[in-house]
Amino acid sequence: MDPKSHWEGIYRNKLPTKVSWYQPHALRSLDLIRRVSPPPDGPIIDVGGGASTLIDDLLDAGYHDLTVLDLSTTALAESRTRLGTRAGTVRWIEADILDALLPKASYSVWHDRAVFHFLTAPADRARYVAQVRRAVRAGGFVLVATFADNGPTRCSGLEVKRYSPEALHAEFGAPFRLMTSEREEHITPGGALQMFTYCLCRMNE
Repeated sequence: MDPKSHWEGIYRNKLPTKVSWYQPHALRSLDLIRRVSPPPDGPIIDVGGGASTLIDDLLDAGYHDLTVLDLSTTALAESRTRLGTRAGTVRWIEADILDALLPKASYSVWHDRAVFHFLTAPADRARYVAQVRRAVRAGGFVLVATFADNGPTRCSGLEVKRYSPEALHAEFGAPFRLMTSEREEHITPGGALQMFTYCLCRMNE
């Protein structure tokens, strides 16, 4: 099954509030984004944002140049419905991040919670990092969250690659300066504990 069909199946068979990565509010991500203080009109992209509520939190915090990218039509539709009239203020991109045609040097913040760890092939990770280097402006910030090195080995029927903060930063390399890393204990809707690693980097100017 191709990735798009896989994720469409996930979102068609489960409510957004029942998928394992669901958070009522993406508080850790929002806090780290606000910590670097992008201006309200600073362009922010949420990669794999799908049905995540981060976009709601960012709008509530006053940010208004926002893009959500996801493979799943169904997930994006869930967010549009939830946001109502506010959905018209957001750019929605239905695409695979490895192939997406993103504007060059456009984003002040790149956010990804729980996409990168699904890239188990080195070539795919290299393509992802190339997308980041192309799309994030010099001096911009990259916030990526994956399963931690003591986190799950599989998710949604797929294998994942787990990371310590050092290993996650190493995937991005010298053009990115690690500003901070954090661990998160995420409790799934089913009550399971999942450990996440967050890395916040700045792209060299």
